[in-house]
Amino acid sequence: MLGSACKARQVGGDYFDFLDLGQNRLGLVIGDVSGKGIAAALLMANLQANLRSQCAGACMHPELFLQSVNRLFFENTVDSAYASLFFAEYDDDSRRIRYANCGHLSGLVLHPDNRCQRLESTGTLLGLFPKWEFSIAESELTPGDLLALYTDGVTEASSDDGTEFGEEMLLEKLLEHRDLSCDDLARAVAEDVRKFSPHEQHDDITLIVARCK
Repeated sequence: MLGSACKARQVGGDYFDFLDLGQNRLGLVIGDVSGKGIAAALLMANLQANLRSQCAGACMHPELFLQSVNRLFFENTVDSAYASLFFAEYDDDSRRIRYANCGHLSGLVLHPDNRCQRLESTGTLLGLFPKWEFSIAESELTPGDLLALYTDGVTEASSDDGTEFGEEMLLEKLLEHRDLSCDDLARAVAEDVRKFSPHEQHDDITLIVARCK
């Protein structure tokens, strides 16, 4: 499972990560913190540190893990700071993912027959409240399924006439490139976004793709 990221600036607020949770389980994380530039990068670094320091408990108790991450982020940032976050735990033995979509864009699962399943929001943004409510959802993957996680720098990239790239075009590009390796697919879609929006990037482009074998 490989991801690719393209940054609009030398520093930014998009975050993606892969966490070894042990017991043949992998954590996939993508997020977008409030703000731009250095301020956003500092918030992103804070969120990354919280996730990595707490991830030992993610496998057995994902709810407690994410509640702890939210509490630390709330306590260690200014009142106006927040982040969207998509956390997925993939179990290689059962081929199931448990996920929490905390105010982030819907994850996409493309099936071999071209059907698309949307992994929609299960909770609110991180960092706004010390007590935080969300739920964990589950989805079973089958061989050939493709999981795509992304930030709004992908779907909100705009052409010269103001048209946005959008989720529909993202789906088209994922289908077009789906036979590539995960790394090459992510790079190909990022390049499609750059070609669609040739002017200076105003937001980070961050995309994770993973395939169930």
